[in-house]
Order: sequence, then C-alpha cells, then structure tokens
Amino acid sequence: MRKRIILILWLLFGLAILTPSLVIYLISIDTFGKLPSTDKLENPEAALATEVYSCDGVVLGKYFNENRSPITYDHISKNMVNALIATEDARYYDHSGIDFTGLMRAVFKPLLLMGHAGGASTISQQLAKNLFGRPHFKNKFQVLGQKMKEWVIAVRLEKFYTKEEIIAMYLNTVEFGQNAYGIKSAASTYFNTTPEALSVTQTAMLVGLLKAPTEFSPVKHPKNAINRRNTVLGQMVKYDYLSERQFAQLSKEPILLDMHADSHDEGQATYFREYIKSIAKKVAEDNNLDLYSDGLKIYTTIDSRMQKYAEEAAYRHLKEMQTKLDKQYAKKHPWDDNPEIVDLAVKRSVRYAALKQFGVSDVKISRIFNTPQRMKIFSYRGTVDTTMSPLDSIKYYKYFLQTGFMAMEPGTGNVKAWVGGVDFKFFKYDHVNPMAKRQVGSTFKPFVYATAISNKFSPCEEVPNVPVVFEKFDNWQPKNSDGKYGGKLTLKNGLAQSVNCITAWVMKQVGVEPVVKMAHKMGITSDLMPVPSLCLGVADLSVYEMVSAYNTFNSKGIYVEPMLVTRIEDKNGHILKNNFEHKTEEAIDEKSDYVMINMLRGVVDNPAGTAWRLRFMYKLDAPMAGKTGTTQNQSDGWFIGMVPKLTAGAWVGCDDRAVHFYNMQDGQGASLALPIYAYFMQKVYEDKTLGFTKDDWAKPKDGLDVELDCSKYSGDNHEPEEHDRIY
Repeated sequence: MRKRIILILWLLFGLAILTPSLVIYLISIDTFGKLPSTDKLENPEAALATEVYSCDGVVLGKYFNENRSPITYDHISKNMVNALIATEDARYYDHSGIDFTGLMRAVFKPLLLMGHAGGASTISQQLAKNLFGRPHFKNKFQVLGQKMKEWVIAVRLEKFYTKEEIIAMYLNTVEFGQNAYGIKSAASTYFNTTPEALSVTQTAMLVGLLKAPTEFSPVKHPKNAINRRNTVLGQMVKYDYLSERQFAQLSKEPILLDMHADSHDEGQATYFREYIKSIAKKVAEDNNLDLYSDGLKIYTTIDSRMQKYAEEAAYRHLKEMQTKLDKQYAKKHPWDDNPEIVDLAVKRSVRYAALKQFGVSDVKISRIFNTPQRMKIFSYRGTVDTTMSPLDSIKYYKYFLQTGFMAMEPGTGNVKAWVGGVDFKFFKYDHVNPMAKRQVGSTFKPFVYATAISNKFSPCEEVPNVPVVFEKFDNWQPKNSDGKYGGKLTLKNGLAQSVNCITAWVMKQVGVEPVVKMAHKMGITSDLMPVPSLCLGVADLSVYEMVSAYNTFNSKGIYVEPMLVTRIEDKNGHILKNNFEHKTEEAIDEKSDYVMINMLRGVVDNPAGTAWRLRFMYKLDAPMAGKTGTTQNQSDGWFIGMVPKLTAGAWVGCDDRAVHFYNMQDGQGASLALPIYAYFMQKVYEDKTLGFTKDDWAKPKDGLDVELDCSKYSGDNHEPEEHDRIY
C-alpha cells in the first residue's frame, strides 16, 4: 500500500512537471492559438507619438494617443536599470525569459507557508504582455493559458534581443501615469529632464509607479509615492546597488517634481502645430500610416529660439495692454448700449449649438447659460479655478486682446515663428491662419506705392496734401486721420507719415486694378474689391498673407510662398515626403523693390514716421523698414517690419471688433502691435547664436537711376523732372 501511494505521488509529481512542459510545447506550435510571428517579434509594434521638430533640432511638440517616444539603452540612466532590475526581476541576467526559481517560489510558498510569494513575471514576460496585449478572460484557466503563452514569447524575445535591448524595449512601452508612456516621456513629464540624467531617487519613484501609476502618483498621492519610492530604494540595497548609508540619506529626500506634461494644448508653437497637422496627416494617410501612433518625425522651418522670443514678446505686451483695456471698461461695458453683442456671441458658442442640436428649448438654454458652475478660466496671473455662469464667461473672454504674429526668412520663405494667440489651451482660434482675416488699415498702403514705383514714379515726387476726389466712384473722397491738410509731401514722406490724401493721390494716378494686381502678385491670395478705398486698407486679410507679401519686398521683389515643413520621416528615418510645393514669382523688379525698401525705411528712420519709436523707445539701431496700420475705431492694430534677414509682423485686437480702445494713443498700430515686433527683435539681436548682424540691404548690382535722397533737390516745392522718374 505504501509503495502504491509513493508511486501515485511520483506520478502526480511527474505530471506536474511534464504537463506544463507539454502545454508549453503545444503553445509553441500554435495549438491553442497563433503566437506572434518571427517578423513581429523582430519588429514589435507599439503606439509611438509623432514628434514635431524645429529647424534647430528641438522637439516642439507631439501628436499622440499615447505619449511615447522610443530611446536606446545607452540613453537610459544606469540608476534606472538598477532600480528596475532590483524591484522587478532580481535574477534578470541569470535567466532566459522565465525565472524558474521565482516561479517555484510563487507556486509553493503560498502552499507551504500560507503567505504571499509575490509575482514571478520576469521583465521579458512583462514586455511580452505590453507588446502583444492580454485579452479579457472569463476564468483562471484562460489566464493561466495566456501566461504560458507569454512565457513562450518571453523566451523567444530573449533569443532575438540582447538583455540591454529588452530593458530598453520594456522601458519604452510601460505606462508611468500622467499620460506618459515610456521612460523618455516620463522623465520629461515628471522631472523635465532626459532619461540619462535621472537621479537615483527619481528613477526609484518612476519604477515605483510601474506597480500602480494612479495609486503611487506623486501628484495625486504624494505620501504613497514616497513610501513606494523608498520600497524601491530598499530593494536596491537588498541587491547591492545601494549601501545602507545611501539609503538612509536618500529615503529622507522629498520628491521634487518639475511637471512638464506633454499635451496638444501646451509646449512651443501650439497654433503652428495645429495648423500643420493637416499637412502631416495627409502625408501619413498617403503612406498608410497613422499620425497619432506610428511615430513619424516632422521637421519644420520654425526656429525654437525665435519661437520662444515671439511667444514671450506677445505675452509680455498683451499683458501690459490688457491692464489698460480693463481700466477703460471698468465702469461701462460695450454691450450696455448694444446687448446684441452678447446675444450673438451666445448663439455662436459651441455650448449653444450642442444644446440646440439636442432640441433644448430657448428658455432652458437661457437658464443653463445663467446658472453658475465650476470652470477654469484664463488670466495673466495663471489659470483660475472659479465659479461662473457660461454667460459671464462669454462676457469675460470678450475683453481679451488677441494677437497673430509670424516671422519668415527672405529668399527661402521659411517661417521661423508663428504665434496664433495668447494661450492655445483657452483660445483655440489661430490669428495667423490664412482664413483668420482682419481689416489691415494702412499696412496695405505699400502695395499702392509699389505699383507707382514700378511704373517709374519717383519717391521724391512732391504731391499736394489736399483731398482727392474719385469721380468715377460716386465722388468718394478720403480724409486724413489727423484732419490736417495743406503743403506738399514727397511720396516717401507721405508713406512714412501714412498720410491718406497722398496715398489716395497715388491710387488715382496708377488706377485701382493695377494695385489689386500688384497685391496679388506680391502674395495676397484673398479677393480684393477693386474700389479706391482699398488704398486705405479696408480689405480683411490675414497675418499669414500680409507677412508673406511684405517678405516679397525683402526678397528683391520675388514672392516666395511660406515654407512650413521641410520633410516628414517614418519612425525608421525613411523619408515620406520632402519635396513640398514652393511657389515663387517675380512681383517687382529688383530696382523698384530696393526703392520700396528705402521708402519703408523712412517709416522707421524719419522722426515723423509712424514707427519712429522703434528707434527712440526700443533702441533698435539696425537697418529696419516697416509699416504700421490702424483701422476705424482702433479695432485692429498692425505692424510689419523688416531687417535684411527677417520679415515679421503682428496684428492685435479683440475677437469682437466692438471691443477696442477708445483713444488713438493706445489703439494705434504703433502702440498696439509694434511693441511685439520690438520686443521680439531685441531678443533676436541679443541672441548671438542666431547670427543676425546689422548689415544693410545690398543695392542692385546694376545700381540705381533714381535719387533716393530727396534733400538733394533744391527748394521745398521742387518737383523732380520727368527724367528723374525714369531708371
């Protein structure tokens, strides 16, 4: 009887040993379902974020469903590797995918000692689960079968990859919470650093998160995070990666976060990234790839340094001007006399459209809009968590000044900076986008003068400063903004001082249609009404159009279409597209263009010029040209400026034109928009790494046949001879 019992026990033991081996063998030959192919094991897929790069190699932001960017083993801190192995797989270097010692402990310890043995999954097994998923199962047998599959996959992974590669793959796939997938994103998100620069305590905290990213989150549960981090440090002591003395010191340190969470709403060039997303998505789809999960690399023309200076300049100036506008409206609101302003804003809101779509009555909609609720709102003091009704939030946001700013490079058309608003998280509307159009005011005038100069008018020709009547257009007659008339002004001074009557005189001489044609050749793509009032800037145009058109002046008369993206690669570095269409066209001959640059310099250099403050207030002494613009009621302020290597322009105004400065002192383009350009250019010249010098524009090689120095003509009322116009 005793022998029989012993035989049965041996048989049971044999079955216990052989059955798993048999099952594993059957699994390996796909008896219970197909395992990942050799190709998939050699080229495992994981959702990777698409990265957007600046021209100077900085990641501006990402497109992702899961924020994951892969790195190689040699870019991972040794601290991270040690902490991971000590905590997750102490015998990692001693097994080939399955830790049989740990497995036996996990099976027999609960039976013999009635205790918890801990997990027996190796890093390779966890990687197998992360890469190929674990379906939802209804019973424990299915779970056991899946774990056995993972054993087989783990062994195969060990066959195809080195231990170091498996570590890197594992750390590239795991989730760390806060929408950070992979060690590169985690290091950036929690500590604003790189994986190779992580300290011991930082790596211990991150490894601690792997057990339960929410439960041990340093953001939501800081005490749990410290306890778990210290547990990891304890494991590092246990396996001789740290000394007891080091543990005693490190375990007392607080967790010092430097949160830098990646999101579509944050980072550099948010408006630009949103704009080029459609370009990138089209390229991805053409190559059967997904923009959000296939790890593309998008290389753009944006310079991260100049983008930073542009964003800082816009924020600084708008904050200053917002204080003034708030004081103006402290007692009386624009809608006090015209409630339709708010009513229309309500009906244009996303909330109203959604409620209407679900058939909610107007009475109930009104009640919803007047009911206070918790919300986060933008302020220059930071995000404010407050209670406010949707109606009051609409009124609140009505007051905020917005901006569009773009900078581009002459000749190449490369866009170097793009600021579509003050904060993308709260203000999604992009004021640089070609579809975002505002009245341009006097910034349109150079197109009128360019038409004249290209038709051999002299910049020194003197014109009476008197009202001009357009008989063929119902006797339309523009007025000077200051109401002053009399005397004569040269075309150059007329442009510098932005005198309406001088511009109208030029428009009448050259004709309306030629001006429209000139503007279109220079880069204006919007339709333009062929009416004489066009000379004063009644057209609604975009920052994108205006800066690119002025860049024609800065490119020797050649219109160069703005370039945004230089190339797009897949995750392996293979070029998907790099031959983006790039339209160029001669708009003005080089000599006429040089004359226009000289005239636009007068706007800045002439003490009576509308942009003179660039010199005396902002101390910019480099060769510089440009033009201000102000529209009726000061609803829009513009300035577009040029130096030999850069064209940049800004628009400032409120989204609702009914909200604006009442006085010309604050509402003119020189006050409202020009300072953004000034702050930006100050930083550009201060940053020697950008290579900007104070060189002047080069004269045409063939010289000029026209005099640009109008002071050489004797007598204030001298009109250049006819031959002075010809060159």
